Amino acid sequence: MRSSYTETLEPASEAEAIAAFGDGDGVTVLAGGTILMPDVTYGRYPRGGRTLMLHRAGLSDISGDATVTIGAMTPLAMVAACGIEPLAAAAEAVADPEIRAQASLAGNLCAPAGVASPQGDLQAPLLALEAEVRSAGAGGERAESVEEHLASDQPRLVLSVQFARPDAAAYITQRRTHSHSYSVISVAAVRRGSTVRLAAGGVARTAVRLRSVEAALADGQSPEQAAERAAADTDPANDALASAWYRSEILPVLVSRVLQRVQEA
Repeated sequence: MRSSYTETLEPASEAEAIAAFGDGDGVTVLAGGTILMPDVTYGRYPRGGRTLMLHRAGLSDISGDATVTIGAMTPLAMVAACGIEPLAAAAEAVADPEIRAQASLAGNLCAPAGVASPQGDLQAPLLALEAEVRSAGAGGERAESVEEHLASDQPRLVLSVQFARPDAAAYITQRRTHSHSYSVISVAAVRRGSTVRLAAGGVARTAVRLRSVEAALADGQSPEQAAERAAADTDPANDALASAWYRSEILPVLVSRVLQRVQEA
């Protein structure tokens, strides 16, 4: 059982952050806090243990040209302004200016499944970009795909993500009008040469690759035909924003539209 006492750790560098995190046992990572603090307030997250605050660890940066590296603590407002699609469009659509100024890339990537609505809007764009996640934890540092990172149940401290710039990209989202603009469902597409990768958010516990659509496109099917395969890779649920039925119905429409955009780009 956790103690109600919280020890606060404020590393001043990446190396200090890695050392403070250790194997992650008993450590709560506080990035932007826009997801964690409401969970703590409503009793969905236990108090106590060690809290690792990363605001001074020097992990807020976007660098590189052909290959882009984004630090874990880079605010979503900075990601939105970077112009790298489909990531920038997804970041720009998150919540409101205040949230985007505070929320971080890694905090959004690592967001747990939402209680009443989907979370982790950047997961689908990072999946489509074939991004690599660099993290630390038990066994030391490692780099892995976004899919591997999302599937792991080991505590890991995300340090950065890295990906190659795409030839073309597109992002589309269906949102629920609200002061925080909640995403009901989203689709990201990335084209490199003649190969297209797609991912969707809001249709499973985390964002997922739409491999069946990708395979249909590779077989020469039109965007409209390929989009009809989207449901094969998803497991939508009912929540406060929409029903599973609605998500299943709207997904092929969004996939078809995003494919048309990425092919015209």
